[in-house]
Amino acid sequence: MDLTRRALSALKKIYGKERLKTSLEDRVCYAYDARNMTCTPDAVVFPTSAEDISQTLALAHASGFPVVPRGSGTGTTGGSVAVDGGVILVTTLMNRILEIDTDNFTAEVEPGVITGDFHRAVEAKGLFYPPDPSSAGVSTLGGNVAECAGGPRAVKYGVTRDYVLGVEAVLPTGEIIRTGVRTAKGVVGYDLTRLLVGSEGTLAVVTRILLKLLPLPAATATLKVSFRSMEEAAEAVTRIIASGTLPRCVEYMDEASIVCAQSIADLDLPEGCRSILLIEVDGSSSEVLTSLATVTGIVTEAGAMAVEEARNDDEAKRLWTVRKKVSPALYLFGPDKINEDIVVPRSAIPQMVKKIEALKKEYGLPMVSFGHAGDGNIHFNVMIDKKDPVQRLRADAVIDEIFDHTLALGGTLSGEHGVGITKRDYIGKEIGEKELELMRGIKKLFDPKGILNPSKIF
Repeated sequence: MDLTRRALSALKKIYGKERLKTSLEDRVCYAYDARNMTCTPDAVVFPTSAEDISQTLALAHASGFPVVPRGSGTGTTGGSVAVDGGVILVTTLMNRILEIDTDNFTAEVEPGVITGDFHRAVEAKGLFYPPDPSSAGVSTLGGNVAECAGGPRAVKYGVTRDYVLGVEAVLPTGEIIRTGVRTAKGVVGYDLTRLLVGSEGTLAVVTRILLKLLPLPAATATLKVSFRSMEEAAEAVTRIIASGTLPRCVEYMDEASIVCAQSIADLDLPEGCRSILLIEVDGSSSEVLTSLATVTGIVTEAGAMAVEEARNDDEAKRLWTVRKKVSPALYLFGPDKINEDIVVPRSAIPQMVKKIEALKKEYGLPMVSFGHAGDGNIHFNVMIDKKDPVQRLRADAVIDEIFDHTLALGGTLSGEHGVGITKRDYIGKEIGEKELELMRGIKKLFDPKGILNPSKIF
């Protein structure tokens, strides 16, 4: 829906000329996310307070134009693009860390705080915020909350929802609500906080976030483990988890993703290496030494070609930087990427790896997999040229098969990327019609006119 002159005039009163952008050049900059699907909005606004957002949503509710919340736009499912036009509401100017409470291990932040900046701020005070998505250097905490971001450390520490104690948020009607508690326990009423976390900006716009923190682990150590096959690496992961040792990260890369990684930096791998695991352990110094010995023994018995410990923090950071840059390097294999983040039970990883290898042979398309093997979260990518209709049809068939196999193994279609636009057509594979009806009813209750991030999820 195009914005009316009256609505534009009202937006100018809220934002002035500096924080309201209507030129085509400005609007195109906010027309896509990391999925690279283009939907140009009618205007872009930059709030600096909950009151700005409240006035914007009250205006949208009265006038009927869509509003799409957005952080840094690093999402991969089209969740922050203006499918139906309207206004993109960019929260990056709301970027203050309001409080770090070292006595109660909590922090209060605005949604535009960059995740990596927050990590550094709390660690400087001896505290720890575990959620660590690959986009942490640019993604915002508000976006992390909207998508319930995870990252490599989820195997030991959980995901974003496990650290959100409460929020301040603006409803699609313009009303401001506050949910949650500052205490370790609290069971008064329904848990609206957990409902909003992971709702992909379809129920409310979060304006403040109260986060739980942990003590910073005293020591960490990182291992790079090389294998001759992806199957051996997958089996090693199963053995590690079954041993009772819980690393904070267990990441894997298949042969194709190793090629991408090597284009970024030389990983110094042995001849014949077809898969690697990056394993990180933490705790007290003695706990780290014990965990390292246990993990080294397990991967060696599982057939590892080489087990190498990062010699210092800089070397460990270099390994993780390379791992986090694998996804953007995938374009070595094709101009377009279909990126899915399936999750299977950890014990089923070897079965999923075999399925992926079979699909590569059957369809003849470049396929790359890597991800958080410790919690079964596999980032599965098909590289194609979307201008080629045959490749597009083959890719669609691959995704359909991989989703069906994921569900057959007891898994889920998304571990951390959300549904957005790209998984709308598949949501019925996993969620029953009655459950979807309840979800649509919740959306209607929060957003009776359907103006907040419409056409997403359902």
